[in-house]
Amino acid sequence: MVRALFPGTFDPIHFGHINIAERAVRLFDELVIAVYDKPLKSLLFPPEQRIALVNETFKGHPKIRVIGYSGLTVKLCQEIDVQVVVRGLRVFSDFEFEFRMALANHRLAPDIESIALITDEEHTFLSSTTVREIAMLGGDVSSMVPPHVEAALNHSVSLMSDQQKPPNALRD
Repeated sequence: MVRALFPGTFDPIHFGHINIAERAVRLFDELVIAVYDKPLKSLLFPPEQRIALVNETFKGHPKIRVIGYSGLTVKLCQEIDVQVVVRGLRVFSDFEFEFRMALANHRLAPDIESIALITDEEHTFLSSTTVREIAMLGGDVSSMVPPHVEAALNHSVSLMSDQQKPPNALRD
C-alpha cells in the first residue's frame, strides 16, 4: 500500500488544493491531508477550524484522511508510514521553493519521495492569501472555495475588529 501526504496550512482550503488532492488520490492507495498547526506566517483560522473545513471538504471520501500536525513533515511521514509527499505547483516561483524543500526533505529522510502536481490552469492564480485578502475586502470568493469555506470566511471577516487593517496587496 502506498500512502501519500499532502501537507499545508490550508488557511483556507481552496479549489486549487482540492484539485491537487483529487488528482493525487487517483495515484495512491491513501492520501493523508496534513494541516500544519504553527507555520511562520499569520493565519485567519485556528488549526481546529482548518482541520474541520478540510474534513468537511472531503467527507465521505474513502481514500482521504485529514489530520493535524506540527514539526517536521518528514518526521510525520515516518510516524504514519507515508512514502510520498505531494505538493502542488501553480507558477514558476512555486517550483524553486518546492525544489529546495524536496531536497531538504530528501536529505533528512532519503526513503521518502516528493512529487509535485501542476494545478489545473483555472486555479493557477489561487492562493490562500489571495482568497483571504479578497474575503477581507468584501469580494466574492464563491468561485474559489466551497460554500462551507465561504461561509466560514464571511463569518470570520464579520468578527474581525475594525482596528485591523485589511491587507494592502489587493486594496491598493
